[in-house]
Amino acid sequence: MKPKISVIVPIYNVEQYLSRCLDSLLSQNFNDVEIIAVNDGSTDGSAKLLSDYAKKDSRIVVIEKENGGVSSARNEGIRAAKGEYIGFVDPDDWVDKDMYESMYKSAVEEKADIVMCTYIREFGTHSKIKEFNLPEKVCYRNEEVQLKVMRRLIGPLNEEIANPELLDAWGTVWSKLYRLDILKENNLEFVDLSKIGTNEDSLFNIYAFYYAKTFVFINKPYYHYWRVNTTSVTTSYKPNLMNQWFNLYGIIENFLDNKKMEKDFYIALNNRICLGTLGLGLNTISKENKGSTLMKISRLHSILKDKRIKESFRQFEIKYFSIAWRVFYFCAKFRFTLGYYFILVVIDKLRKIVR
Repeated sequence: MKPKISVIVPIYNVEQYLSRCLDSLLSQNFNDVEIIAVNDGSTDGSAKLLSDYAKKDSRIVVIEKENGGVSSARNEGIRAAKGEYIGFVDPDDWVDKDMYESMYKSAVEEKADIVMCTYIREFGTHSKIKEFNLPEKVCYRNEEVQLKVMRRLIGPLNEEIANPELLDAWGTVWSKLYRLDILKENNLEFVDLSKIGTNEDSLFNIYAFYYAKTFVFINKPYYHYWRVNTTSVTTSYKPNLMNQWFNLYGIIENFLDNKKMEKDFYIALNNRICLGTLGLGLNTISKENKGSTLMKISRLHSILKDKRIKESFRQFEIKYFSIAWRVFYFCAKFRFTLGYYFILVVIDKLRKIVR
């Protein structure tokens, strides 16, 4: 019988976290679910653990594949999914027991194509709710979905710029339910991280929200996002990140061109490019980058002198920022490399102390 929800869990060498994730899914109040566990060529004990779980609970469907990365694992899961709706959970995270019951109920009531909840960042010693300044429930329909959500996924406008840390808070796939037909009818898949570096979630959501007719936001933190996993792809130094992000920007721009989107969408993309100098800078000064300080500063100078970045900064408004962020993006906009570098060092230290 066709399940109401398929939950896809891409798995690679996460034996120490996997039981916590699977237990939370199996403990859901909502039972009409299949859990598609895609083992992406793990070399630890993840495969054995999955096999044991699958023997005990028929809701777990295990797919074994050669290692190809998180995007290919999720795509494999989409192809195998049978549910009316589809969700994603990362294997080092976990969910509250009423998450899918609540989200599915809203999906049915509003005939929604996408439903989203909020999340809690888990740091091992403490937790922090990701705050969204919205009512308990919001529903967008038709053009509103593109204008208020898809556009925000591409980049912020005006006052939204003031919080660069929220740039991709809307872009996570694991906080959402998608109507499976929307994904399959439009051949939506994740782009490989080797091509775009990061943000495969946000890019996937840009496509999905373009085709969605109804979106429901539930302002309740049902999902627990584990931030302690030091082997996560988001924590490693990426020497080719700038080129990969330019590929990402190019893919988004081509999509906007093909869909003949309005000017605000392009302004939002330019703002994303400008805000992205924070991520490019932090990646460059990373301790995993074994280059000297002078080499790092030289690389930062090259980033700020890049033609595309300079063009984006020409229309970038820094007036919306707090003083600290205004100084940082002033240095980036006007290519004061040393100021840019020293503020990056401070930001890097602060984000490790004050999570």
